[in-house]
Amino acid sequence: MKHPSLIFLTGFSGSGKSTIGPLLANSLGYDFLDLDKEIERIADKSINRIFDEKGEEHFRVLELSALQRITDRKDLVVSLGGGVLQSDNCFSLVISSGTLVYLHSSPLVLAKRLSHKTDRPLMKGENGERLSREEIEKKILALLEKREPRYKTAQIMVETDTKRIGSTVEELTRKIERYVRRVERNQFTKTTKHNRK
Repeated sequence: MKHPSLIFLTGFSGSGKSTIGPLLANSLGYDFLDLDKEIERIADKSINRIFDEKGEEHFRVLELSALQRITDRKDLVVSLGGGVLQSDNCFSLVISSGTLVYLHSSPLVLAKRLSHKTDRPLMKGENGERLSREEIEKKILALLEKREPRYKTAQIMVETDTKRIGSTVEELTRKIERYVRRVERNQFTKTTKHNRK
């Protein structure tokens, strides 16, 4: 069953999911879960180590398993990894279980934010070397071309480039509360009509 108060935050790495997620959950009065941190907890290894030892394919299997464990929850904000929605199984699970929220950032801003990060496996070169800012931007553009069509299926979208975090959280809180009320009202109406038959 779909729970509109199960909120999945999506967006490219560096869009603010892990920063905004706990603040948004607090604002809504929901719990918060970072899917990557949950995978690390279950595997007892860092994401980098999982990628290094077992590869991306194994990581995606762990990702699906972790996601399946939470799809029946309500009043929860989940920060998804940037590539989760590329898996057809994960995408279907997210769409059928909750509300998808897209934190959108431009490739230029993402490259700036990610150029100093060392914990993002997909932002490294083929041999694990650190990429230049220009190389990161090219990689972001290539990955966004694949990922953005699914990001854009979100019921709610907000820009994170220039707004302060507090403003973004306030905007998201308003949009989510409105959306959840509307969906719950529609579900109630459908159930009431069905019961009258």
